[in-house]
Amino acid sequence: MTFSPDEAVRRPDRKGSITLAGNRLLAWSEWGPERGDPVLFLTGAGMAGRLGFGQEHLEKLNLRLIAPDRPGLGASSADPDKTLASVARDIGELVESLGRTSIPMAAFSQGAPFAFAVAAQGTASALAIVSGQDELYHTEFAGRLPDQVTQMTRHAQEDPAGFATMLEGFAEPDGFYDLVLSMSSPKDKAVYGAEPFAAAYRHALREGFRQGLKGYVLDTLAALTPWGIDLGRINCPVTLWYGGKDGSPVHSPDFGQALAERLPNASRRFFPEEGGALLWTHARDILRDLTAAHGKE
Repeated sequence: MTFSPDEAVRRPDRKGSITLAGNRLLAWSEWGPERGDPVLFLTGAGMAGRLGFGQEHLEKLNLRLIAPDRPGLGASSADPDKTLASVARDIGELVESLGRTSIPMAAFSQGAPFAFAVAAQGTASALAIVSGQDELYHTEFAGRLPDQVTQMTRHAQEDPAGFATMLEGFAEPDGFYDLVLSMSSPKDKAVYGAEPFAAAYRHALREGFRQGLKGYVLDTLAALTPWGIDLGRINCPVTLWYGGKDGSPVHSPDFGQALAERLPNASRRFFPEEGGALLWTHARDILRDLTAAHGKE
């Protein structure tokens, strides 16, 4: 499928926020018709909700794409006690504020464990997990991960405070973008490195880090330590989108095969010759599939 960086990048049509219980602010960016059917999008590591996907298809599909900033990222208030479960509760309040009890959701990369936590509490009517991170500490992945990722996962579990200090010592937005690009396959470099997409990606990371590093660090700790989610209890339709040329060592080592087995209502879309940037190269198909699954709930 042809990828056009100009079509994939558009400034948010609107910004929004709500005040959560505890007097914290949850902010988001959104695109598409203001009265369109809402779809929630959980971004990747370190990213504010500033970079969406499929913007050129939203009007025709009558979809309102809402991308929240997780706590401590972008304009959302920090939560020093942030976990997968706490973020799921925050998202639940956002969904309630939209007048819904559940909503279709898409998640990219590190957004996946947060999306699973939302689904486990019953707030997702359908899920699209795109190049999503798996539970990397599972024994089934032993020996299949690069040594550095294995060491990071072990460090996060055995010494969370030390791991957080280590991350805070080197993480910064432009360096993070360079790291993502260095781990990307040629397929993905053609997306992530193409202007104006590259500038939009860097901007989303700078926005994500605007409050400092703590928001990103807590997200990464939550993603690399035991999730505490019973995936077998997630009954909404889940579609797993993976490309065989995805070079990221922190996505799913088996391109979603184990996830598909652990989820009771999952289907897997695997593209052997595509990379991890499916969210942008297959945006229309992902959105259409997600909304069709939502209609079957």
